[in-house]
Amino acid sequence: MASVTSLSDSVQQHLASALSATLPEAAGADPLLRRSDRADFQANGILALAKKAKANPRELAAQVVSHVVTGEELIKDVEVSGPGFLNITIADRAITGNLAARYADESGRLGVPAAPEPGTTVIDYAQPNVAKEMHVGHLRSAVIGDSVVQLLEFTGENVIRRHHIGDWGTQFGMLIQYLDEHPHELDHKDARVTGEEAMSNLDRLYKAARKKFDADEEFKTRARRRVVDLQAGDPHTLAMWQKFVDESKIYFFSVFEKLDMEIRDPDIVGESGYNDMLAETCRLLEESGVAVRSEGALCVFFDDIKGPDGNPVPLIVQKSDGGYGYAATDLSAIRDRVFNLKANTLLYVVDARQALHFKMVFETARRAGWLNEDVKAHQLAFGTVLGKDGKPFKTREGETVRLVDLLDEAIERASAVVREKAQDLSEEEIAERGAQVGIGAVKYADLSTSANRDYKFDLDQMVSLNGDTSVYLQYAYARIRSILRKAGETRPAAHPELALADAERALGLHVDAFAETVTEAAAEYAPHKLAAYLYQLASLYTSFYDKCPVLKAETPAQVENRLFLCDVTARTLHQGMALLGIRTPEKL
Repeated sequence: MASVTSLSDSVQQHLASALSATLPEAAGADPLLRRSDRADFQANGILALAKKAKANPRELAAQVVSHVVTGEELIKDVEVSGPGFLNITIADRAITGNLAARYADESGRLGVPAAPEPGTTVIDYAQPNVAKEMHVGHLRSAVIGDSVVQLLEFTGENVIRRHHIGDWGTQFGMLIQYLDEHPHELDHKDARVTGEEAMSNLDRLYKAARKKFDADEEFKTRARRRVVDLQAGDPHTLAMWQKFVDESKIYFFSVFEKLDMEIRDPDIVGESGYNDMLAETCRLLEESGVAVRSEGALCVFFDDIKGPDGNPVPLIVQKSDGGYGYAATDLSAIRDRVFNLKANTLLYVVDARQALHFKMVFETARRAGWLNEDVKAHQLAFGTVLGKDGKPFKTREGETVRLVDLLDEAIERASAVVREKAQDLSEEEIAERGAQVGIGAVKYADLSTSANRDYKFDLDQMVSLNGDTSVYLQYAYARIRSILRKAGETRPAAHPELALADAERALGLHVDAFAETVTEAAAEYAPHKLAAYLYQLASLYTSFYDKCPVLKAETPAQVENRLFLCDVTARTLHQGMALLGIRTPEKL
């Protein structure tokens, strides 16, 4: 694969050498280059250097300019402005030439470089609970996690996915006991079971077991004994427990399929996956003095974490009755990920409300020596999904919203939008595009907001053709594909010798910035930065389309060059949307 040096990197290198030619002690200094509305780029780094060297910034800037080579190869023009900024204009030939190199990348990566020294990241995301319905709160972990996986893998990181499902704990005693006494409750009528059917089986059984547990003291005693059997690894009890896990997976996979997301069975390692490590985790923490016994429980204390009464709030690793809580499981998972999976980075895509828990768990693992300078853990905390009223999203009855209902409604709304605009699509195509547009709308609304902020779930806004929505981006892509089809025999071809109109230059410079945007979004686990880039790309394309005739351009060379600009934009949109987990239909 061929990686292409972006224009901003080339200019950056050029300015850096002009800086060190002017001021040898400035070798390695950052010219602080950024896009500008006054020119193509502006460099602001000279101000700080002048201050350090006690020089006049405008005079220093003028000296730097004298060392800059201008011409048609890269920098067409550079001038000093204001107190010592440099305004830089790129040659048209360099813009087209760079895009042509990206376009020619046979790997399809558009010249985006892969990390020179990739590490191993274990990412923990999409964590539903066994025997429980997935609700809107599960949406963000899945959508954000999936996009971060795509971004990291695309930049060359070795990514190991983990879905830490809630599949263990005292609630299973009641369920297993009930199933033991009513052995046919989870039987299936035929071999093909839908996710909906699996969930209604589980839901029915859960309600019946709960009712019996609350009303029948003897059943309650048997259910509690069942928990002990489960924790002791009794084979019959484990076999019953496995039935709940298997039934839940049928349901999980159906929801993730609707979300157009790949969840693989070997990546699902729930709480139960760490049972065999819990006792040793506690022993290691106690022997090293990281954890101490307090009122019979094994606790880790922190100087800076106190309750409202001023007393320290510990992380309880083992309860006084010998039972293990979430902390023991999470710490065991860290040991597994660091020592068995050899991870350098542990990433947790988990609700911001769990921030204190993870802060304590990570600090405990650091004290134990499991995390250190070379192995880091990070919680990618996300905010809450709100309703249109700005309050946490609930149904009219005050219930949590089922995720499946939400996705179905999004698909229904999107299908109506597609049907209204569709000219030559069959019913089958409308249904397929409706799903791609609806699920894309839900994902994009989530990913275009910074993860740590709450966001409003407003379907009317999400499936709107105007504004910052995925539908707007999908239509921009479909429009370009339509132009390329209409071009018939005329093939897109780059013509670096042609002068570019302003709208062409603005589009070309933005397309070229795709590589650095992807690298930055991956490094910061920030899909919203990629979403913002793509929205701007579609907006710049719309402006180019309005101002620059493509098929009716003045000369055959200009037609080919504009088709080339269209095609390289489409490929960038397609690849960028794929990294957000969103499909771009060829026709809409």
